[in-house]
Amino acid sequence: MNVQSMTGFARAIAECNGTSVAWEVKSVNGKSVEVRLRLPQGFDRLETAVRQTVQKRFARGNFQATLTVGRAAAQQVQPVVNEAFLKDLAGLARRLQEQFGTQPATADGLLALRGVLDIPEAVETEEERAVLDAAILSALDLALTGLEQARQSEGAALRALLSGHIDIIEALTLKAEADPSREPAAIRERMAEQVRLLMDASANLDAVRLHQEAAFLATKADIREEIDRLKTHVASARALLKSGGAVGRKLDFLAQEFNRESNTLCSKSNAAAVTAIGLELKAVVDQFREQVQNLE
Repeated sequence: MNVQSMTGFARAIAECNGTSVAWEVKSVNGKSVEVRLRLPQGFDRLETAVRQTVQKRFARGNFQATLTVGRAAAQQVQPVVNEAFLKDLAGLARRLQEQFGTQPATADGLLALRGVLDIPEAVETEEERAVLDAAILSALDLALTGLEQARQSEGAALRALLSGHIDIIEALTLKAEADPSREPAAIRERMAEQVRLLMDASANLDAVRLHQEAAFLATKADIREEIDRLKTHVASARALLKSGGAVGRKLDFLAQEFNRESNTLCSKSNAAAVTAIGLELKAVVDQFREQVQNLE
């Protein structure tokens, strides 16, 4: 399966018995599936079906879907003007202008008054409505397919970028593992030097106890576990990217684990070279986690 980004845009149009239908759908990052709809007046009946359709197709993202419906001229309902009421209002407006100096009334102002202009609803049979609704939902499927393709296209680019980050994390992990400062001879030399400095500073120190404490600290500073866990997380991240699908949440969890191990590596390190590797590792992990936020 392909991985998907959570951002994308698509448009689909259709025609049904002289009525044009157009959908515009777009999505951005989100923790779950959230759908906002813009439907023309009279089409609220489709809201539940549209939401369910989007939720079945996608696992994560904030979606906005806009429906535009244009009827043919022969199908458009002609407005009805209450001419008697309009005439009375126009006469009243003239008298007010003559007596009180008010501004003259305008046609659009008079037509906007309640009761002057009425636009009756189009009369559709149940069969006609069902046919139109089916065409609208079919066009929605086309738009969502386009959106899915757009998200997959961006997801492919993200997969390549994340794979590069994982390669760097692995390389830094191996670099820390192979650093000369972790060689037993180097560790013994550092421990011996530290013990010698302390013994020179105070002759009252217990040499045996001091060597025991130094050995304990050296064991505590060992980063073998962190390196092993980083290797395991690298393998898991690659497996998730290969499997595809909605892996964004799992990769975000792994990003947190990468960050935890790199922090521990820095805190336990007793060599400048390993600390530098840990800091570089943290920077790459931050980049990895930032990009993971865009995956479904």
